Amino acid sequence: MEIKCEFSFLSDAKVDAVAVLVFQDKNGLGQQISALGKQLGEKLQPAVSLKDFSGKKGDVLSLYTEKSIASPRLVLIGMGEPEKLSLEKIRRGSAAAATTAQKMKIASLGIEFPISMLSAQSLKAAPSDIAQAVVEGAVLSVYKYDKYITAKEDEKKLESLTVFTSDKKRLSEIREGVRRGEILSAATSLARDLQNAPSNEIYPETLAHHVQETAYKHGFKTTVFDQRKIETLKMGGILAVSKGSNHPPRFIILEHNPGKVKSGTVVLVGKGVTFDSGGISIKPAANMGEMKMDMSGAAAVIGAFQALADLQLPVHVVGLIPAVENMPSGTAMKPGDIVRHYSGKTSEVDNTDAEGRLILADALGYASHYKPDVVIDLATLTGACVVALGHLATGMMGNDQETMDAITIAGETTYERVWQLPLFDEYEKMIKSDVADVKNTGGRWGGAITAGWFLKNFIGDYKWVHLDIAGTAILEEKMDYAPKGGSGVGVRLLIEFLKNRK
Repeated sequence: MEIKCEFSFLSDAKVDAVAVLVFQDKNGLGQQISALGKQLGEKLQPAVSLKDFSGKKGDVLSLYTEKSIASPRLVLIGMGEPEKLSLEKIRRGSAAAATTAQKMKIASLGIEFPISMLSAQSLKAAPSDIAQAVVEGAVLSVYKYDKYITAKEDEKKLESLTVFTSDKKRLSEIREGVRRGEILSAATSLARDLQNAPSNEIYPETLAHHVQETAYKHGFKTTVFDQRKIETLKMGGILAVSKGSNHPPRFIILEHNPGKVKSGTVVLVGKGVTFDSGGISIKPAANMGEMKMDMSGAAAVIGAFQALADLQLPVHVVGLIPAVENMPSGTAMKPGDIVRHYSGKTSEVDNTDAEGRLILADALGYASHYKPDVVIDLATLTGACVVALGHLATGMMGNDQETMDAITIAGETTYERVWQLPLFDEYEKMIKSDVADVKNTGGRWGGAITAGWFLKNFIGDYKWVHLDIAGTAILEEKMDYAPKGGSGVGVRLLIEFLKNRK
């Protein structure tokens, strides 16, 4: 989709439809309708009088303008009470405008920058932040993975989005926000594409190839270790999980360091299980196809690096992606096997379907190579986290409260929300093994937390945060601006966190 920002009055916007975000107020829209102009106000008044449109959240009103303005259609989007306004409500309002335009089969949509919302007391946001939210909501809401559908639906796709404003004073700030929104939406869409692609397209070798292509196009560094190098490094978890598959593993390293930044390094680790059958401890057949998205952590890291490069954020970030396929076969790892990891520590395989933590253990150990300030791992790690938090919040654990607080704030800003779970010492005994340093499952209870404790055994001397995105990365139904399937969660969250690092 082409994204633009233009100086224009509403009456002059030359697009197929213009959308205006409208508050609900006690005066029946009063001044807001008047601000749209006398002719438009006359057309709107009957709908308002009959209470077809009041500006409350969820209200959408579409009108033909009959040449009273340059655009043939006007779409009003209800935003609810101004006292409850937030960036997330702006995203959702913009999403409603874009999805309405899509249903109307129009090619170009203009959204008026909501100047009136700058004065809302509940919203303490710069014009650039509001513009970014407008673009994110609109672009991400019309995302669709239809690469393999040969008979396309008879629909006209939304081809362009223009954010327009008559506020010259804030034009440059608004343009900057539009630029950020475009970059972050594209990066999130990349992550969604990787998640939603079938496992006969995305497997360890091709995932590495996609990273190399993205790095070349956007300008960050990448290195790929093949199986021989992984064997040399003695990354036993990666080797054990991949034993049952015909596809050999890859260990992918990404690096963003514009201008050779001297400040501390952040390492992002993304779980890259390109398909998870469960291995010998095989999963039930129902919904197993979703396990092509067990590399959602890797997808988030790849998307974040595309955005980092395009935004040219002045931070040093390294990405680590252990990429494997977990399959059952005569050569697959078995329950009872003992694995020696990169750090030298050993783990007992109690269940081969708890494979993600085995490969992350090697990556977290390797992270020490960079002497990082902080390491953040993202993984669709446990069904237990979905049971605990559903699809609305990411589970978070770690050893540094300051970093977790910063991620929480970033989550509220982006609405990729996180919820902290405890890593009490008492949970550690649940993963003690009689024959190895640790075992890879802790029984029925507290599964998300015992998985976090397993990872904690393999971190180095650095600050660490674990994000279990099992519920937020794979959605069972469409949300306001996220599709059913891969959501691309983590991209915007990570960039917001990295942007705010001092």
